[in-house]
Amino acid sequence: MTLLEWLIHGTIDVPGGSLRAPEVIGNLFGLASAVLGMRRVVWAWPVGLVGNVLLFIVFASGELSGAVAEPLWGQAGRQVFFAAMALYGWWRWSEARRAGGATDGGAIAVRWATWFERLQLLVLGVVGYAVAYALLLQIGSWGPPTEAWILAGSMLATYGMARGWVEFWIVWMLVDVVGVTTLINAGYYPTAAMYLVYAVFVVVGFVVWARASSSTSASAADPAVETVGA
Repeated sequence: MTLLEWLIHGTIDVPGGSLRAPEVIGNLFGLASAVLGMRRVVWAWPVGLVGNVLLFIVFASGELSGAVAEPLWGQAGRQVFFAAMALYGWWRWSEARRAGGATDGGAIAVRWATWFERLQLLVLGVVGYAVAYALLLQIGSWGPPTEAWILAGSMLATYGMARGWVEFWIVWMLVDVVGVTTLINAGYYPTAAMYLVYAVFVVVGFVVWARASSSTSASAADPAVETVGA
């Protein structure tokens, strides 16, 4: 078995059974991306992109042993969105870095979203949930109500990260609360465990970004506003 074949179809032996390699490796890439994102390093995006590809394979295949023997299309779908947002975030943070970056060394300066931007997030969240729920019902996903919540919330959080908004950490907290329970019930134990680890980084990341934003005025929060645009 080649390395590529192992990454797609391989397993990792653990006490009491085995875990699929793409689920474990994909989540490790996701964790690395979260750590880099907290530090506002551009490499957070391409590293996360690798994890997105591997986790899409996991959720779309429905081959894991556990309580669910069918694809979790909500989870798989969010990996597609993550991949698209990874390209956007990679470009946006790279442009911000080339424009000078943040004064504290981060690729992008962070700030709290304006009230209008928060309203946009709220509207996008409601619409996103409704669309995701209807779509997941049509394609027969395992748990449309919770998967739609995870899918819509993940979209908002990733977009907020690309924009440099502190609020994206709060959105991730709401996603994690539902995500852990859903993944445990579905039998995706490594991913559920990784969500618990993410929860720690979400809290730490929120504190780090909030402190960074306190030293940056709203008018100069994003050095790439004129260069990168909306």
